Order: sequence, then C-alpha cells, then structure tokens
Amino acid sequence: MPRRRSSLQNWAEYLPARAAATLLNCFPVNQNMETAAWGGRMYFNLSARRRRRAVDNIRNAFPAWSDKRCRQTACRSVENMFQLAAVDALVMPRLITPDRWPEFLDLGDATDHLHRVMGDRSMLFITGHCGNWELLGYGMSVIGYPMAALARPLDNPLLNKWLLGVRQAHGLRVLTKWGATPEMQKIIESNGHVGFIADQNAGDSGTFVPFFGRLASTYKSIGLLAMRYELPLLVAMAERVNGQFAYRIHVEDVIEPEDWAQQPDPLYYITARYVHGIEQLVRRAPEQYLWMHRRWKSRPRHERAGRDIPETLEAQIRSLPWLSESETESILEQSRRESHMNAARSSTA
Repeated sequence: MPRRRSSLQNWAEYLPARAAATLLNCFPVNQNMETAAWGGRMYFNLSARRRRRAVDNIRNAFPAWSDKRCRQTACRSVENMFQLAAVDALVMPRLITPDRWPEFLDLGDATDHLHRVMGDRSMLFITGHCGNWELLGYGMSVIGYPMAALARPLDNPLLNKWLLGVRQAHGLRVLTKWGATPEMQKIIESNGHVGFIADQNAGDSGTFVPFFGRLASTYKSIGLLAMRYELPLLVAMAERVNGQFAYRIHVEDVIEPEDWAQQPDPLYYITARYVHGIEQLVRRAPEQYLWMHRRWKSRPRHERAGRDIPETLEAQIRSLPWLSESETESILEQSRRESHMNAARSSTA
C-alpha cells in the first residue's frame, strides 16, 4: 500500500504542479516541448548517478556503439521523459479527442492488427517504457478500443486524483495495482481489453528471460493471465515523430494462443516472446526508452550464488526460436561471466 504522507507535503507538491500546468497551457505545445527538453538536459547533466546508469545500460545493450553515441542517446532519453511528464500528459485530453486525434496520432501499420485482434475478443495490450506508454492506452480508448490499464497509484493522493482524471478523460480505465486482479478478471470475462507496461524489474523471484543479450527478471502474471483465458497479446508502442507532439502506433508482434500451445514451456515462451517484442520496439527508437530505470537490477539465483546456469534454464533459453545459435551462446556466456564474478567476490570476502 502507498506510504502515509502529511497533508502539508501533499499540497506543497500539488499546488506548484497545477500552477506549472496552467502556465504551460499559455504557450504553444512545440515551445513547451523545447522547454521540457532543456529541463531534461539540465537534469541529465546534474544527476551523475542516474546519468551513469543510463549510459551504462545503453553501452551494455549496444556494445558496438561509441561512448559519444551512448551518452547522446541517454541524454535524449531523459529529454523525452521530461517531455512526457511536463507536456504530453497535460495536453493529451485537449488534443487527443474523438474529433482531433488523427492530427496527432498515426495508426500506421497498426490498423489491420487492431481490427483483427481487438474487434470481438479480449486481449492483452503490451508495451514497455518506450515512446509514450501513457498515450498508447489513452489513444486506443479515444479511437474506439476502450481499455483498462494497470498502474501504480502515486504516493500523493492529490496528484494521483488529478492525473487519473487526465488519463481517464476519454474511456481509458486505470486500475491501481492494489487489488486489481478481481477487476481484471471481470474486464476479461466481459470481453474487455487490458494494457500492461511489461518491462519492470520483477525481483529475484521473477522469470528471467533474454533482454538485450542479458537475462532480465520479468513478471509471470501476464503470461499466466494469457494462458488462463487463452488471450492474444499485442506488443506495440506509440513512437514520437520528429520530436513533436505527434505519434505513430507500431505493432511489433501479435502472440496468439496457438503460438504457445505446443511449446515445451508455454509460460516461459510467452514471457520471453513479448519481452523480445519490447526489445525490438526499443531498437526502433532507443532515444525514446527509459534507460535510467533499473531493468537488470535483479539477477538469477545461480548468478547470485556463483553457480553454473541450471540445465532447465539453459534449455528454456535454447528453445526460443527467434534466437540464433550465436545469440543464445552469447546470453549463456554473459550469465556464466556474472556467476564467475560473484563466485570470485565470495572467495575473497
């Protein structure tokens, strides 16, 4: 549950936020985008710890890139984050409406997928912290595909209520993580759609699947939900176009129940495949990914203990049909290196 906070602290955060939002609405959207990008650059330069984390994550994900390119991408990532929070979130209800959405939202290659998958049955809509993850569910609801999205409530109840009103202005229903399971079940049983931001670190007990050549802890719940109700998963993003308040919806993958029916480990297959889809989305626009978050923080038990990779996990990784032999060996070797480093640390402690 959210931690207890004082009313004074809540109002001290809420009132300046509302004042800033009112002030921003006095200026053109594209001018605000430039201002927010400037704020992102300032934050990037001043926050050494988060800057290092973002640059290191990019360097590990794209080992062939130069240090300059890694740093530039990390900076642009922070600029995008500031634009999402300071501009996009506030103007969505005003600009993305049933009458005006085509001015700002290009469905691109997504139209056929949406009609086919979302027309007459429930589905799980999967994205990551890439592009504008808030706009994705909101935009789908505006254009005629009402959706429920799972989100963590903000600690500040005043900000939470305000932003919930923004998010839910045109049909999107936001479910808080506290006690959301029964509501999701009702939505699915009534043929509704549920959206997830599915690239959070799931802790030491998560399912470890490949993500940019390294095992990443991922929640099991999405795969279990898909298996229980035999739901398709659609992996997509809202990609910012030309640095403006303009987006193109891109569908990377549609995972049907028959795709995992004959797999040796259906849960691992589903989880690894949608994470692979998110990786491909990030590769489309790496400057629009939230590289500062600690996606690879948790490590598999064998790495933490300095042991060899379990045969079961190795078999799961080798069973993934989209990985080439060299990619598979690279993932396994990376895990072995981390195990060996931990074993060496333990022996010298």
